[in-house]
Amino acid sequence: MASSKGVATSPAAARASDMEKMSIEQLKAVKEQVDLEFNLLQDSLNNIKTATGRLEVAATSLNDLSHRPQGKKMLVPLTASLYVPGTLDDADRVLVDIGTGYFVEKTMNEGKDYCERKIALLKSRFVLLIEVCFRSYLCVKDVENCLHLKILAQDT
Repeated sequence: MASSKGVATSPAAARASDMEKMSIEQLKAVKEQVDLEFNLLQDSLNNIKTATGRLEVAATSLNDLSHRPQGKKMLVPLTASLYVPGTLDDADRVLVDIGTGYFVEKTMNEGKDYCERKIALLKSRFVLLIEVCFRSYLCVKDVENCLHLKILAQDT
Protein backbone atom coordinates (compact mmCIF):
# COMPACT_ATOMS: atom_id res chain seq x y z
CA MET A 1 0.00 0.00 0.00
CA ALA A 2 1.43 3.42 -0.88
CA SER A 3 0.58 6.74 0.68
CA SER A 4 -0.25 9.86 -1.31
CA LYS A 5 3.39 11.00 -1.02
CA GLY A 6 4.65 7.82 -2.70
CA VAL A 7 6.12 6.37 0.52
CA ALA A 8 5.20 2.75 1.19
CA THR A 9 3.25 2.10 4.39
CA SER A 10 2.20 -1.15 5.99
CA PRO A 11 -1.47 -2.15 6.16
CA ALA A 12 -1.25 -1.90 9.97
CA ALA A 13 0.02 1.68 9.76
CA ALA A 14 -2.73 2.57 7.28
CA ARG A 15 -5.30 0.93 9.56
CA ALA A 16 -3.95 2.86 12.56
CA SER A 17 -4.20 6.18 10.71
CA ASP A 18 -7.79 5.33 9.70
CA MET A 19 -8.66 4.51 13.32
CA GLU A 20 -7.20 7.81 14.52
CA LYS A 21 -9.76 9.62 12.35
CA MET A 22 -12.69 7.74 13.90
CA SER A 23 -14.84 8.95 16.76
CA ILE A 24 -15.01 7.07 20.06
CA GLU A 25 -18.43 5.68 19.14
CA GLN A 26 -17.13 4.43 15.80
CA LEU A 27 -14.13 2.82 17.51
CA LYS A 28 -16.42 1.11 20.01
CA ALA A 29 -18.44 -0.33 17.11
CA VAL A 30 -15.24 -1.50 15.39
CA LYS A 31 -14.02 -3.03 18.67
CA GLU A 32 -17.30 -4.90 19.03
CA GLN A 33 -16.95 -6.26 15.48
CA VAL A 34 -13.30 -7.37 15.82
CA ASP A 35 -14.06 -8.92 19.22
CA LEU A 36 -16.89 -10.91 17.62
CA GLU A 37 -14.63 -12.06 14.77
CA PHE A 38 -11.89 -13.05 17.22
CA ASN A 39 -14.35 -15.04 19.35
CA LEU A 40 -15.66 -16.85 16.25
CA LEU A 41 -12.10 -17.77 15.30
CA GLN A 42 -11.47 -19.09 18.81
CA ASP A 43 -14.65 -21.17 18.60
CA SER A 44 -13.44 -22.59 15.28
CA LEU A 45 -10.10 -23.49 16.88
CA ASN A 46 -11.92 -25.30 19.69
CA ASN A 47 -14.16 -27.14 17.20
CA ILE A 48 -11.15 -28.30 15.18
CA LYS A 49 -9.40 -29.43 18.36
CA THR A 50 -12.50 -31.38 19.45
CA ALA A 51 -12.94 -33.01 16.04
CA THR A 52 -9.25 -33.97 15.95
CA GLY A 53 -9.55 -35.54 19.39
CA ARG A 54 -12.59 -37.57 18.33
CA LEU A 55 -10.83 -38.80 15.20
CA GLU A 56 -7.76 -39.77 17.23
CA VAL A 57 -10.00 -41.79 19.56
CA ALA A 58 -11.64 -43.41 16.51
CA ALA A 59 -8.24 -44.27 15.02
CA THR A 60 -7.15 -45.84 18.32
CA SER A 61 -10.42 -47.78 18.50
CA LEU A 62 -9.93 -49.08 14.95
CA ASN A 63 -6.44 -50.20 15.84
CA ASP A 64 -7.72 -52.02 18.95
CA LEU A 65 -10.60 -53.52 17.00
CA SER A 66 -8.29 -54.93 14.33
CA HIS A 67 -6.53 -57.06 16.98
CA ARG A 68 -9.71 -58.69 18.30
CA PRO A 69 -10.80 -62.10 17.03
CA GLN A 70 -14.10 -62.62 15.21
CA GLY A 71 -16.94 -63.72 17.46
CA LYS A 72 -15.50 -61.78 20.41
CA LYS A 73 -18.15 -60.33 22.72
CA MET A 74 -17.77 -56.62 23.40
CA LEU A 75 -19.60 -53.45 24.41
CA VAL A 76 -20.53 -51.20 21.49
CA PRO A 77 -20.86 -47.46 22.20
CA LEU A 78 -24.12 -45.91 21.02
CA THR A 79 -23.35 -42.56 22.66
CA ALA A 80 -20.57 -41.29 24.92
CA SER A 81 -22.27 -42.86 27.94
CA LEU A 82 -24.50 -45.63 26.53
CA TYR A 83 -23.08 -49.03 25.54
CA VAL A 84 -24.85 -52.18 24.36
CA PRO A 85 -23.49 -55.73 24.22
CA GLY A 86 -22.47 -56.96 20.80
CA THR A 87 -20.41 -59.57 19.00
CA LEU A 88 -17.64 -58.79 16.53
CA ASP A 89 -18.89 -60.22 13.24
CA ASP A 90 -16.19 -59.09 10.78
CA ALA A 91 -12.97 -57.50 12.02
CA ASP A 92 -11.90 -56.63 8.47
CA ARG A 93 -14.81 -54.29 7.61
CA VAL A 94 -15.95 -51.13 9.40
CA LEU A 95 -18.55 -48.42 8.91
CA VAL A 96 -17.03 -44.95 8.68
CA ASP A 97 -19.12 -41.87 9.49
CA ILE A 98 -18.33 -39.44 6.67
CA GLY A 99 -20.59 -36.71 8.02
CA THR A 100 -24.22 -35.62 8.27
CA GLY A 101 -25.36 -39.13 9.13
CA TYR A 102 -23.82 -40.87 6.12
CA PHE A 103 -21.78 -44.03 6.65
CA VAL A 104 -19.53 -45.85 4.20
CA GLU A 105 -18.36 -49.44 4.55
CA LYS A 106 -14.58 -49.68 4.30
CA THR A 107 -11.88 -52.22 4.99
CA MET A 108 -10.04 -51.85 8.29
CA ASN A 109 -6.99 -50.37 6.52
CA GLU A 110 -9.15 -47.93 4.54
CA GLY A 111 -10.85 -46.87 7.78
CA LYS A 112 -7.50 -46.27 9.49
CA ASP A 113 -6.24 -44.37 6.44
CA TYR A 114 -9.40 -42.23 6.40
CA CYS A 115 -8.90 -41.28 10.06
CA GLU A 116 -5.22 -40.50 9.56
CA ARG A 117 -5.92 -38.29 6.52
CA LYS A 118 -8.70 -36.41 8.33
CA ILE A 119 -6.47 -35.90 11.39
CA ALA A 120 -3.65 -34.56 9.18
CA LEU A 121 -6.08 -32.23 7.38
CA LEU A 122 -7.54 -30.90 10.62
CA LYS A 123 -4.09 -30.35 12.12
CA SER A 124 -2.95 -28.39 9.06
CA ARG A 125 -6.14 -26.30 9.16
CA PHE A 126 -5.56 -25.73 12.88
CA VAL A 127 -2.08 -24.31 12.20
CA LEU A 128 -3.45 -21.99 9.50
CA LEU A 129 -6.30 -20.87 11.73
CA ILE A 130 -3.90 -20.09 14.57
CA GLU A 131 -2.10 -17.64 12.27
CA VAL A 132 -5.39 -15.98 11.32
CA CYS A 133 -6.41 -15.91 14.98
CA PHE A 134 -3.12 -14.24 15.94
CA ARG A 135 -3.60 -11.53 13.28
CA SER A 136 -7.14 -11.00 14.55
CA TYR A 137 -5.80 -10.72 18.10
CA LEU A 138 -3.34 -8.03 16.97
CA CYS A 139 -6.20 -6.17 15.31
CA VAL A 140 -8.23 -6.34 18.53
CA LYS A 141 -5.28 -4.93 20.47
CA ASP A 142 -4.76 -2.13 17.90
CA VAL A 143 -8.40 -1.06 18.20
CA GLU A 144 -8.29 -1.27 22.01
CA ASN A 145 -5.13 0.85 22.14
CA CYS A 146 -6.52 3.46 19.79
CA LEU A 147 -9.78 3.60 21.73
CA HIS A 148 -7.89 3.91 25.02
CA LEU A 149 -5.78 6.78 23.65
CA LYS A 150 -8.89 8.56 22.32
CA ILE A 151 -10.62 8.27 25.70
CA LEU A 152 -7.51 9.57 27.49
CA ALA A 153 -7.23 12.48 25.05
CA GLN A 154 -10.89 13.31 25.56
CA ASP A 155 -10.49 13.36 29.35
CA THR A 156 -7.61 15.87 29.21
